[in-house]
Amino acid sequence: MSTSFIPRWRLEAREQPSRWGWLWAPLAAIAATLLLAAGLIAWSGAPIGQAYAALLQGAWGSAFAISETLTRATPLILTGLAAAVAFRARLFNIGAEGQLYLGALAAVAVAGQHPGLEAMALPAPLMTALMVAAGALAGALWLLGPALLKTRFGVDEVVTTLLMNFIALLLVSMLLDGAMKDPLAMGWPQSVALWPEVEFGRLLERSRVHMGLVGAVLLAALLWVIDRYTTLGLGLRAVGANARAAAFAGLPVGRLTVLTALMSGALAGLAGVGEVAGRTSYLTLDMSPGYGYSGIVIAMLAGLHPLGVVAAAVFVASVLVGADAMSRSLGVPTYLADVMVALALLCMLVSQLFTRYRLRRLGATPGGRA
Repeated sequence: MSTSFIPRWRLEAREQPSRWGWLWAPLAAIAATLLLAAGLIAWSGAPIGQAYAALLQGAWGSAFAISETLTRATPLILTGLAAAVAFRARLFNIGAEGQLYLGALAAVAVAGQHPGLEAMALPAPLMTALMVAAGALAGALWLLGPALLKTRFGVDEVVTTLLMNFIALLLVSMLLDGAMKDPLAMGWPQSVALWPEVEFGRLLERSRVHMGLVGAVLLAALLWVIDRYTTLGLGLRAVGANARAAAFAGLPVGRLTVLTALMSGALAGLAGVGEVAGRTSYLTLDMSPGYGYSGIVIAMLAGLHPLGVVAAAVFVASVLVGADAMSRSLGVPTYLADVMVALALLCMLVSQLFTRYRLRRLGATPGGRA
């Protein structure tokens, strides 16, 4: 008879969070994601090394691959910023997908070639500015309702923003089959096209990379400056850290929450504008493969840092684009890309946990007999 002992562990808060946690947490999450996904690749019967080589080649191995990765990263940067801005102020916006579609819908409503119009009513620069403003405003107003419900009545914004995604998609579907349907689309539910003069210019010849990428990066830099060097950024961080303490200190918590919602919704709406004005030129119901939800993963991978969102968006875009090449060359299921994105979120949450806590061994207790 022998007695075995099982060590006991517990999570213990660190006296001071890891100074380098902002760097090693996302790197550890990405490494863990690739390691876990390797098991799924092996399960599918493909060589792991060749699969990851094909993924890298498909995302960065040619000028075409790079352009596709950057094109995919553009809306992801904006939806990632939308989530990061909101989450930093403890406004959990899960509705960026719906706000993206509302932004695209507003862009087409303002600058589309509607029946009966022979030419644009305004000069191209003014029409483009109105189109961008309309898309941002539509996304902002779509999030304003859940923000007011949260500040006035304490309604959980996670539920309201999530449900409003479905309302937005049903609204877009109704309009694409009705008032905004293109009469030349042969019955296909899509909107009229934008005027060519308002479409975003290309950054690279014979590619789909457009000026929206530059705008997205500049917005990330602007948000970083606001967060770091302005009283507004300080107020938003204070509300996110402790809303009650911020209110006790005299900060207008409700007003700051509403302002955060307007900023977050506008960023998601701009993602929709970029998709129609820079990539498709018209709106369809399958325009977004889930950019709004992927933005949440990107914001978490970036640690809610505006500049980190750019890098995280490029990583996720690389996975999504490279997985298609990996599937074509080795037969790996394409849905592995979605699994990798989900794994990245879970691994990042665990990594962030260990930046604030550590495992401490308490000793051993009798565990049984052999």
